[in-house]
Amino acid sequence: MLDRAGINQIGRNLKNAGTLGLSMRLRLFLFLIVLVITMVLGIIAILFFTGILTAGIDESAKLLEKEFSRTFRKASEQYGQFSVHAVEYSKELSKSVENKLHGLGLNVTDLQSHPEILEDLIGCEYERALFSLQKSKCSGIFMILNATVNPKIENAENSRVGLFIKNMEPNILSSSSPTILILRGFPSIGRKYNLPLHAQWRMEFDITDASYYHMPIEQAAEHTLPLSRLYYWSPAFFLPGTSEEIMLCCVPLIDSKGNVFGICGLEVSAMLFKLAYMPDSSMFSRTFCMLAPVLDDVLDISKAMFSGGYSARNFAINSEFLSVQKNQSLFYTYKQENGNSFVGFHRPVRLYPEDSAFSGQKWALALMMPAEDIKYSLTRFNLQLAVMFSLLMILGAAISFFLSKQYLKPITNSIDMIKSKGLDEKLKTNIPEIDDLIEFLSLRSEKLYEKAEEELPSTVLHEFLKNTKTLSPAERAVFDLYVQGYNAKEIAEILCLSINTIKTHNKRIYMKLNIASRRELLLYVKMLKEAGKELC
Repeated sequence: MLDRAGINQIGRNLKNAGTLGLSMRLRLFLFLIVLVITMVLGIIAILFFTGILTAGIDESAKLLEKEFSRTFRKASEQYGQFSVHAVEYSKELSKSVENKLHGLGLNVTDLQSHPEILEDLIGCEYERALFSLQKSKCSGIFMILNATVNPKIENAENSRVGLFIKNMEPNILSSSSPTILILRGFPSIGRKYNLPLHAQWRMEFDITDASYYHMPIEQAAEHTLPLSRLYYWSPAFFLPGTSEEIMLCCVPLIDSKGNVFGICGLEVSAMLFKLAYMPDSSMFSRTFCMLAPVLDDVLDISKAMFSGGYSARNFAINSEFLSVQKNQSLFYTYKQENGNSFVGFHRPVRLYPEDSAFSGQKWALALMMPAEDIKYSLTRFNLQLAVMFSLLMILGAAISFFLSKQYLKPITNSIDMIKSKGLDEKLKTNIPEIDDLIEFLSLRSEKLYEKAEEELPSTVLHEFLKNTKTLSPAERAVFDLYVQGYNAKEIAEILCLSINTIKTHNKRIYMKLNIASRRELLLYVKMLKEAGKELC
């Protein structure tokens, strides 16, 4: 014999859908979240085992090495050109001075004995010097003769007459309207060619401890070599009385008889070097380039030229040398005595031919940065990956939430429709599986109702009648109209309510009366009337 539980089982299952255990939407959402997490963890595992997560240092090294190779090629080519221009200038200047002296019946050895001719002699060479300056695109050009205007002045033995003109805007940056100043030389040259004197102008050169002057002259006196084997590149230094660091390419002045009577050459200022070899700092802001003397894997940074946004000269104050350590990864490591550490690359630069008088002096070009910048870069790279993975997981969670909602929306709407209308109405959800289930449940419900009419116990009717007293006034009004035979649409028109409000009342009525549909409600009403019981 069927009891009421058998009749209402389907309806209660539908009403309780989603209230027992995990809902379908939550299950689908959790499934998608697990899928997203699994995919992200899989990507992380692949990156880890393929070494991509730890490839930041190697990738940084390759980028820095590419930048270094470009800078090295440019420096090697440009310093070679400077050397060639300096030698050419020496040849032309030596010949010109010798010819002018011969026209006066003098030799180069007579320069010191005739100081009265020095001003005109040097003044006549200004245009040649200016042409060589513009042709070489360096920052300055100079000539120093082995003589002084006044042999009786203090420190006359270390004072030499000459000419030093500077291009304050080297042609490497600007080819028009260069600003030419006289740093050393006779003021009359400035007046003649309308040139201003440099703020740190002096008339003569102080060659006290001036290796750039003494070394090429000494080598020229000791060796019978062509000028291309006698030029000398000075380490970076400050010309006495000036505030800018410079390098000089110095070539001896030699007459046709082999007499050395001075030097000439080109200047590379610290500003020119910085602007010409400024490294790309887009990846590492403290990258700097350095041209330094090198001896036994030790870079002498006290005599080096620097370029870069990082104040590399500051670290040379406390320690003058950088020792080259073993290769780590693709980088070389450079350490100072005070503990500072750098990483980067270096390579020997050939400033002299192999048979040069100065071939024993080695130079190296280096591109490096503080070691902590690499560690910071790797940490930042991994942090960026972590943020990207976190955003990926958040995006995956949001997409999972949206998909689970959209996927189950037709199903939940169908269930809500069944809850509000019951199984007695012909419902169409346009979801084949749901529609088949509704049809099956409707047929099953009809059979149960047919048996229930014969076998429904009186206690069930009494409980139903008792539960009608729990209805609110609004719910009772809807209930009474159902009893009178009206459907949901008609009730909405009679009570001037929306169909959604009627559906809400239906859910509450069904829940309070413990029924599943309007059909079941009418069944109980019919049976109560047949039993002679009145609905209060």
